[in-house]
Formats: sequence, structure tokens, C-alpha cells
Amino acid sequence: MNVGIIGAGNIANTMARTLNQMENAKAYAVASRDLKRAGEFADKYKIPHTYGSYEELYQDKNVDLIYIATTISHHAEQIKAALLNGKNVLCEKAFTLNAAQAKEVLALGREKKLLVAEAIWTRYMPMRKTMDEILAKNLIGEIHALSANLAYPVHNVERLGKLELGGGALLDIGVYPVNFALMHFGDKIKKIGSTLIPYKTGVDAMSSVNFSYDDGKIAFLQFGMLYRSDRRGIIYGDKGYIEFLNINNCAGIRVYNTDDKLIASFDPPPQLTGFEYEVEACRKAIESGSSECPEMPHRDIIRVMETMDAIRAIWGLRFPGEPA
Repeated sequence: MNVGIIGAGNIANTMARTLNQMENAKAYAVASRDLKRAGEFADKYKIPHTYGSYEELYQDKNVDLIYIATTISHHAEQIKAALLNGKNVLCEKAFTLNAAQAKEVLALGREKKLLVAEAIWTRYMPMRKTMDEILAKNLIGEIHALSANLAYPVHNVERLGKLELGGGALLDIGVYPVNFALMHFGDKIKKIGSTLIPYKTGVDAMSSVNFSYDDGKIAFLQFGMLYRSDRRGIIYGDKGYIEFLNINNCAGIRVYNTDDKLIASFDPPPQLTGFEYEVEACRKAIESGSSECPEMPHRDIIRVMETMDAIRAIWGLRFPGEPA
């Protein structure tokens, strides 16, 4: 499978490194609006084709999948352009600025009978399935609550401080705790509560969020771009708790009883970078003619975006161009 990469930033570097180690997919082309930057990127990863515009990449008939690694504010227009040129798409998180944009591009993908997937890697990783299997064993009894946190001191990253680029902690970092909650507790959320600390530029700097579920469960989430957190996710039951080490890239799962005694432990398998799982999922979906990956179906993409829209509504935070 030939993958064309849009963007040449940090996350695109990780994808290129991943593709260079895979058997069934390869980095075929890279496009940047800065041709020199694209050329340097291509040289670094031995990518054979380089473009100084995204349009040239969209039109390359040998590209099977376009991976979008640009700022969130540009995702919707780039997904749409790729689809209109007959290309399957894997787009970085957050998928779009809001649910309305997500619904529009996903509908276009189904209409064109092309794959549209979100590169939220935690949905594709093997430890997600491991967690589901642990929960199915009922090791911690009746489950009542969940907590998850993720924070990095990345406020000096220019795009994160700009509202017009979809900046702030929620879409870039908070998307992981939100996904963790929805993966394990579902999306039947009755009520959302949140406290916001804004950044000096008007984006969200850090926040706490809680979800109250229809079945009586509750999820406590924290995320931010000013500090480093321990990145843990914990699921609490009446017979113990499950600790998920690093919700961003699982380093292990530990199960404890009510006396804090370790009763089970699960370690992740070796990985290239972690990105290989989403790429392989896309390859399989394309081969089967599917417009979505089962690991992150379109319904879940929309539900995550709707949930983040609801959080921003509590804050009264809108991106430029969004309706009041």
C-alpha cells in the first residue's frame, strides 16, 4: 500500500519511520506547501516522491492512502479534497474542529465509497483489546467509576496557542481521556460537567471534565498543556481496580484487589512506534472495500467530536467561523 503523507511535522516523522519498517505499506510520497521542507523530509526517510503542493499529491494515481498530519483547522478541507480526488484517507486526531465537519466529510467518504479513518492510535493498539478482555473477566466486580488524565507542558508550541488553528488542550490532548472514557464506559452520557482554566491567548489551557452515565457510572477526566501528568487511566470496581499505565501509549495494565494487592499484570507487545496498527487497519479496510475501520467506526468518530463540542459549549469556547 502506497501512503502519501501531507505535512512534515513531528507526527509525520513518526509515521514515516513507521512505514519504513512495515512490510505491507510504504512511504511513497510527501507533500508540503514548502517544497524545500518536503524535500528534506523525503531525503531523511528515503521517500521517492516529493510535492510542493497538496493538490499534486491528491492527483498522484499511485497513492492508495493519504495520511493527513497538519493542523486541526485544515483537516476537514484536506479530507474533502483527497476524497474528491478518489483517495482513501487516514487523518490525525482531532479528526476535525467539530462534529458538523466530521459528519460532512464522513458522508462524502461513504458517497465516494472510500475509506475515511481517524488516526487516534489508542483505538487500534492491542492493549485496547487486552483491556476489554480483562473487563469481561469481571476481576474487579461491579464497576462504578473511571478516571483518566493526560497533560504535557506544550503551551509553547505555536499552533496550540492559536484558536484559529484549533489550538488548546482539548482537541490535541483531551481527546485521549475522552476516548478512554468512551471506549470503556460507552457514550450514553447523561450529563457533562467541566471546569476550565484558559490560556492567555484564549484557548483552553487545562480542564477537568466529568461524565455522568445513564447506568449510574461516572468518569473523571483531566487534561492540560501546562504541566506533565502521570497519564494514568483507572477503572474502579467494588472488588478492586484496574490501572492502565499511560493512556496515550499503554505501558502495561495492572489489576489490584481492595487491599491494593496486585492480582494480575499484562504487558504490551513490542511495537515499531505504535502507528503500525492504524496503518494495517486501513490496509485491511481498503482491501475489503470498507469506508471505515472497525476499531474506530464513523459513529465513534462523530460521538467523540460531539462530546468535545459539548465540553466547549459549557466553556463558551468557539472556533472562528462556528455559529454562536
